[in-house]
Amino acid sequence: MSTLLEIKSSVLRQVQVCPSFRRRTEEEPASANADPPEPTAAAWKPGDGVEFFSQMRLILKKGEGRQGLPCPEVWMEPRRPSPLAPSQVLLCSSSPAPAEPVDPSRGLRALSQEEVDMLYEEALYTVLHRAGTMGPDQVDDEEALLSYLQQVFGTSPEEHAAAVEHVKKAKAPTYALKVSVMRAKNLLAKDPNGFSDPYCMLGILPASGAMREPSPHKEQRFSFRKGSKRGGPLPAKCIQVTEVKSSTLNPVWKEHFLFEIEDVGTDQLHLDIWDHDDDVSLVEACRKLNEVIGLKGVSRYFKQIVKSARANGTAGPTEDHTDDFLGCLNIPVREVPVAGEDRWFKLEPRSSASRVQGDCQLVLKLITTQRDTNMSQRGRSGFLSYLLLLSRLLQFEHRAGEPNSSSWRGELSGPAATVLCLHGAQSNLSALQLAVLHWQVSSRHHQTRTLDYGYLLGLLEDLQAHWEEAGSLPQEQEEGLADSFSAFSEFGLQLLRQLRDYFPATNSTAVYRLELLLKCLGKLQLFQPSFEICPFKTELNMDIAAALKRGNREWFDKLLNTQSPREQPGPQRLAGLVKLADTIYEDLQSCYGIYASLFHSIIKVDFFTLTFRQLERLVAEEAWVLTEELSPKMTLEVASGLFELYLTLADIQRFWSSIPGRDSRSLALAGIHAPFLPAVKLWLQVLRDQTKWRLQGAVDVDTLEPMDASSKHSSSAATASLCFSHIQELWACLAWPDTTQAQTLGTQLSQDLCEAALFYTELLRKKVDAQPGAAGEAVSEPLCVVLNDVELLRKAAGQALRGLAWPEGAAGLEGTLPRPLLSCTQALDEDLQREARTVTAHLTSKMVGDVRKYVQHVSLSPDSIQNDEAVAPLLKYLDEKLALLNASLVKENLSRVLEALWELLLQAILQALGANRDVSADFYGRFHFTLEALVNFFHAEGQGLPLESLRDGSYKRLEEELRLHQCSTRECIEQYYLDKLKQRSLEHNRFGRLSVRCHYEAAEQRLAVEVLHAADLLPLDANGLSDPFVIVELGPPHLFPLVRSQRTQVKSRTLHPVYDELFYFSVPAEACRRRGACVLFTVMDHDWLSTNDFAGEAALGLGSVGGVARPQVGGSARAGQPVTLHLRRPRAQVRSALRMLEGRPNKEAQEFVKRLRELEKYMEADP
Repeated sequence: MSTLLEIKSSVLRQVQVCPSFRRRTEEEPASANADPPEPTAAAWKPGDGVEFFSQMRLILKKGEGRQGLPCPEVWMEPRRPSPLAPSQVLLCSSSPAPAEPVDPSRGLRALSQEEVDMLYEEALYTVLHRAGTMGPDQVDDEEALLSYLQQVFGTSPEEHAAAVEHVKKAKAPTYALKVSVMRAKNLLAKDPNGFSDPYCMLGILPASGAMREPSPHKEQRFSFRKGSKRGGPLPAKCIQVTEVKSSTLNPVWKEHFLFEIEDVGTDQLHLDIWDHDDDVSLVEACRKLNEVIGLKGVSRYFKQIVKSARANGTAGPTEDHTDDFLGCLNIPVREVPVAGEDRWFKLEPRSSASRVQGDCQLVLKLITTQRDTNMSQRGRSGFLSYLLLLSRLLQFEHRAGEPNSSSWRGELSGPAATVLCLHGAQSNLSALQLAVLHWQVSSRHHQTRTLDYGYLLGLLEDLQAHWEEAGSLPQEQEEGLADSFSAFSEFGLQLLRQLRDYFPATNSTAVYRLELLLKCLGKLQLFQPSFEICPFKTELNMDIAAALKRGNREWFDKLLNTQSPREQPGPQRLAGLVKLADTIYEDLQSCYGIYASLFHSIIKVDFFTLTFRQLERLVAEEAWVLTEELSPKMTLEVASGLFELYLTLADIQRFWSSIPGRDSRSLALAGIHAPFLPAVKLWLQVLRDQTKWRLQGAVDVDTLEPMDASSKHSSSAATASLCFSHIQELWACLAWPDTTQAQTLGTQLSQDLCEAALFYTELLRKKVDAQPGAAGEAVSEPLCVVLNDVELLRKAAGQALRGLAWPEGAAGLEGTLPRPLLSCTQALDEDLQREARTVTAHLTSKMVGDVRKYVQHVSLSPDSIQNDEAVAPLLKYLDEKLALLNASLVKENLSRVLEALWELLLQAILQALGANRDVSADFYGRFHFTLEALVNFFHAEGQGLPLESLRDGSYKRLEEELRLHQCSTRECIEQYYLDKLKQRSLEHNRFGRLSVRCHYEAAEQRLAVEVLHAADLLPLDANGLSDPFVIVELGPPHLFPLVRSQRTQVKSRTLHPVYDELFYFSVPAEACRRRGACVLFTVMDHDWLSTNDFAGEAALGLGSVGGVARPQVGGSARAGQPVTLHLRRPRAQVRSALRMLEGRPNKEAQEFVKRLRELEKYMEADP
């Protein structure tokens, strides 16, 4: 019993230690029967199927990588979970991306030596006449900047020194300060309504402390140019004023002014903010006061402006209309940063008595308006000179010898950034112009020396931001920008045509570069409606789609010419076409998993659909042509190649169909299966033969020993299950689309698989029969291994057959097997179950002798010893054998052996009971104890066989015999009648029916039995009829000793007799209520010349008759409805009580048996 209690835990340990069936078979160690990855000709004899299944496994491994869709990241709609396998990781390398093509001719044009010299002069002039404050990231060392320019332009020290000296002799530039008064905040409230009406007055304060007075044109100074700010207000000569903003403490002006600077080192910008109190035009007042000469002090000067304005106005007395001071600013021009600044300045008081608050936002930039350089004198704009200078510096900074130069992000050195900042500021280039220049130069430079696309994208984003603010450029500059867009888009389209070469899906670095390139092209699309001169003739995404199509075709033609050139013979082309189809499938995976989401989300191009449609059509055309050429030349080699080609083409179709919303019926590959059918049929025939050869070879080398400690089957079973698994996977990959043809192929393949499974069991049977058995060995290890092999084969074959289902069209139910396949599966399972039972019987037959010996020991044990001592040897023997069986058998087979052993024990006990008559009641009590002990042993507290299984079949018979042996004779007779009452007819209409009506008349103390009629009786005469009559008797006899049986009249030649006869039996009600009391109806066929024939019998319990349990109201009045009884023959359960009585010598038992034997003479054999 302890062994069975350990069964559950041992099985659990097996599950934990052993891998799953599929994984175990695929990972089985290399052994004599395992499929080697690359079999050699010397390893196996020809025709053993090893090489065939190795090639088949390679095909299946190729298909395993095609199960499921790589997950697109952005563009596909969210979809429900699919049974497909998880998405594959296509990005598997972070190595550098392939080098992109460069062309020096695509850059900016080369400069002549004269132009280089002028550019050199322009750069030196910019450095020598720098003005303003240098930032912390800028180089403030003049010599360092000049030395850097010498390196950039490659001049000798002498040439450099001469150039510097020449520039120093040139006239200094004219400086001007650009001031933008943007807004103020948190000003003081000077008006009764809690607000103010602020305006600004601003001008340049010379170093002497007074306003600079206008002077006649001096020879050494350039003239002051008014209106240089396009679209802004004309500046006053010295003093400018903003508009008045009414009723606000946070005014917004956004007004722009330009002031000429005489001395950058000493001049200051002065700004006052006042609260306006009348309607006098302060602008006119400022202009008039600018004509006054000799005013001293800035405060006095600004105050005079206000007084003059009031004197010329229409307002009342001056003392009633004084403007209130709100704050001022004094900013030295030399402190303005070189790059300009946009900042908030805190307002300052005019004196210690002034009370001010708030801040004012100004944008300041120090520029030059006249430059004494050759480029300026020749009319070259600052825009053009900056473009040339930036190109020169970029070429110098981006050195060719640097590793990973393609990842350079345009990081300029400190001197380069300083020179460009100085030149851009002095040339008065706006932020938009600077962004345009950096994009034009960098995008052109990228086509000659590869840059990082992230850097180019950043330039475009900066350009877009400034474009949205400014919105326009001079026509010449806009044309240059449009040309740069056209050149870059043309370069990008060239790369996209060779997408797979420059941006392979297996290289994460390259894919990231592709993403950035597409984002750059997407940015160019955004500029398309903004240009007056459009750089693109068509929509850019249409150009991209055209480039991708052209690139797909070029890539396919290159593959075709390399792997399967048309000039080769068909059989040679076939292998190349298989490789080409595999390459196309992998490419489509890359398109779907990597490229598609990028193209769709960034530039709205459905790259996957475009590529799939094109490549699928091209490969379908090649497949159609090749199959037509090879069909008349069908050989095994050709069939194998065509079979592998079809699997790949089918995978391509399924790839499209597995995407939600896609229909494969519109593909060029639709219907491609038709020309492959002959090759598939031939290949499946070869598969059938190769499978048998493979199984034969596996069994030949099998030693019928467990493969390892974690498994209980032998090596050949693992090989067989692996073969069947491969066949199932192969059918799933085949997925034949034509329903009728699929049924034919699937039916034949399932029959071949069943035939192979039975062939394997036959080989195992012959193998184990040829093994010499160990003398005295009750548990044979080879038999246990064979039993486990059969069980493993049954599971593997059943799983493989269920996997061979084919579509049955609209008539088939989803989830159900086709009828031919279901029949085949059930038949094979029955055959293998029968084989398992045969091996189990063979295994347990070796234990028959020992079991009988120990059962005989129980029967021969004297009454003096205890029951548990008598049964102990038997339980010990069973525990030892079951320990061996548990270690050798899998759970299902252990249950089979337990069931067979249980039946063996029950039969042995029954034989022991039959061999012992006239024994004491203790003898039967001991066996009853033994039976219950065995039930507990085999049940093992729920870990063994279920109680329902143990207490069924032979157990019931044995338990009944033991119980009856312990009963008295009358109890046995009562049990005989109780069994008749419990008996049910298995076939209600076979022996006919009898209608009766019974009731008990308490007043007369008699039982009334009325036989009404019968129907559908058995024809027992030669004429096809019968002459039936009914015998009515009460039983058991000891309850009704004085009552005699009665009979109806004989009804001649009928199967449906009508009697309507009433019989009375004088019996007390108490006897009718006794256990087993009943009325027995026996239907006989009357024969005149021979003995009567038995037709059937039926019993009716008297306890259910009206008036027996409870006296009826009305005395002897009849009551009750007719009862229809189904006639039957006595069953074994009824006859068991009769056998008990036969073995008893007392007179009452012998007389009862004798009377029943006389009745049995008339009975036919039990059907």
